[in-house]
Amino acid sequence: MPELPDITIYIEALEARLLNQPLEKIRLASPFLLRSFDPPIRAAEGKKVLRFHRIGKRIVFELEDDLFLVFHLMITGRFHWKKRGAAVPRKYGHAAFDFPAGTLLLTEMGAKKRASLHLVRGREGLAEHDPKGLEIFDADLATFRDALTRENHTLKRTLTDPHVFSGIGNAYSDEILHRAKLSPVKQTKQLSDDEIERLYQATKACLSEWIERLRNDSGKNFPERVTAFRADMAVHGKYRKPCPVCGAPVQRIVYAENETNYCAKCQTGGKLLADRSLSRVLKADWPRSLEELEEGRRFPTR
Repeated sequence: MPELPDITIYIEALEARLLNQPLEKIRLASPFLLRSFDPPIRAAEGKKVLRFHRIGKRIVFELEDDLFLVFHLMITGRFHWKKRGAAVPRKYGHAAFDFPAGTLLLTEMGAKKRASLHLVRGREGLAEHDPKGLEIFDADLATFRDALTRENHTLKRTLTDPHVFSGIGNAYSDEILHRAKLSPVKQTKQLSDDEIERLYQATKACLSEWIERLRNDSGKNFPERVTAFRADMAVHGKYRKPCPVCGAPVQRIVYAENETNYCAKCQTGGKLLADRSLSRVLKADWPRSLEELEEGRRFPTR
């Protein structure tokens, strides 16, 4: 799933190609993508793109006449930059957005159609799509501590909750917790001051480094290798492979549609987090589905 680093690179690529260009035509190929009807999607055609920005894991196209296209790519939604007039792929294509300089395609692999597009009018309408999570690069340590410990949940749940932190999902939360040497199931109110500061520094460093890595990887090209699984990640997607720090095999917790990867030696004092023994904790604390997590639903507090 595209998270803060990936979305940052997407926005930079879109700005370089589409800023101040008119959106000439929208070609919808899937009935699953568009989730709004007022204003009608045709109202966006002919409007110039004034700005791009991010709301959590959403990408926003700010258009003339106070209109906003809000994209949530979810798990496998991806943008592709093609020659003007390119056809929408038959099997996985959702839509094409035609501009004078080229065509932006939106695709989504897999049978479940989770990616979404809303057209909203005005900043009040746009605010309805904002879960209001803390922007980590705007936060000092005290603000971070307050957001982290406002409720008592597992670190994994808290880092990925869009109402708490903005733009962090399954992949980068694994990397952050490994960098901070903290267990994904440790409760937020059990953290020491030192652990909170370590997590704060690890979050900023990890996200900053990955933005720079992805920026260097794409160069001036449009980012086509947007994936949650990268060869140089430390633990995410690395089950049973050696931890790059200590060499111990990476472990995992699987619950519903969610998977967490961690190093037992680096993060849990050598203790394996068995799925069965954690079932009560996870049932009470983790979202049951990706939709619950990404659509901004709140979960019971503990």
